[in-house]
Amino acid sequence: MRYGYWAPVFGGWLRNVDDEREASWENLSRLVRRSEEIGWDLTLIAELNLNDIKGIEAPALDAWSSAAALAAVTRSIELMVAVRPNFHQPALFAKQAANIDRISDGRLSLNVVSSWWAKEAESYGLQFDQHDDRYARTDEWLEVLERLWTERRSDFTGRLYQLRDAIVEPKPVASAARPRPIVYAGGESESAKALIARRCDAYVMHGDDPVHVAAKIADMRERREVLGLPPMTFGMAGYAIVRDTQAEAERELERITTIPGLAEGRPPAGFANFDQWISGTELERELKIREYSVSNRGLRPGFVGTPEQLEARIQEFEAAGVDLLLLQMSPQEEEMERFAAQVIRRSQFA
Repeated sequence: MRYGYWAPVFGGWLRNVDDEREASWENLSRLVRRSEEIGWDLTLIAELNLNDIKGIEAPALDAWSSAAALAAVTRSIELMVAVRPNFHQPALFAKQAANIDRISDGRLSLNVVSSWWAKEAESYGLQFDQHDDRYARTDEWLEVLERLWTERRSDFTGRLYQLRDAIVEPKPVASAARPRPIVYAGGESESAKALIARRCDAYVMHGDDPVHVAAKIADMRERREVLGLPPMTFGMAGYAIVRDTQAEAERELERITTIPGLAEGRPPAGFANFDQWISGTELERELKIREYSVSNRGLRPGFVGTPEQLEARIQEFEAAGVDLLLLQMSPQEEEMERFAAQVIRRSQFA
């Protein structure tokens, strides 16, 4: 199993806890540099211009300038940076990302997100596509990237993008195992899964129990086989609480899932964004209101308990086919230290 975490570009990942650390370069860079030292493999840097977790007026760090800076001050960690095709003209993005990949010596990967947040698009004057149109844009956008990163000169005529004799040099770091940056993506609609099976290298999932995750992995593996493409890797989001006893872990779970003001009709600042996300996506299973406090259905995998319990649970997901965990926790620095010492290192020496 590889272990990744969500970088604190929004300050923290709990919607109803307001005393997490602020979103700042100092906090971000310190945490990511330390994570390399204690055994983390990957960090996911989310891309939103508005803060989806703490409310739209709260600070949110820019993903791609942060990624470039992190590439220069880290040595080994994979930098998986989210990218929303409607935010970026693909040829210019291909140039930018190739340069960051060179700075990092081949540690850049993409998490391609087909945008869902209409409010953000409106605020920034961006094109906002309806559901299936998002994936049509992403499909064409990824084809442009593939050509620019693998061909010396590129011509392209598509519905949305046109190139004439385009050149991207230097290209990303390339090897037999990694001819270009790895492309991760997630989605549960038929449009999303068809696109990901055809265009991407890895499928990332919201948190869920091992049975449902195993079914999703089996489906994507079958799609790849039908297309005659190499096997994918599979990642899953989760929220982790590790304590010496189950009772301590449950007390922490109660703390983070209590939503202040909801019963009185005064929900936290980010609640309206959560409501819009539910209405704007095609989810396979119903979301519970308790999951508002933790994004990406992070509580469903059940990573709450003692080190031994988490280790056993992680083994269930390995058996289901998961290769990478993308974890959130809070307060992040302290909890990442605890998780590394009590779970990652245990698994390395098991």
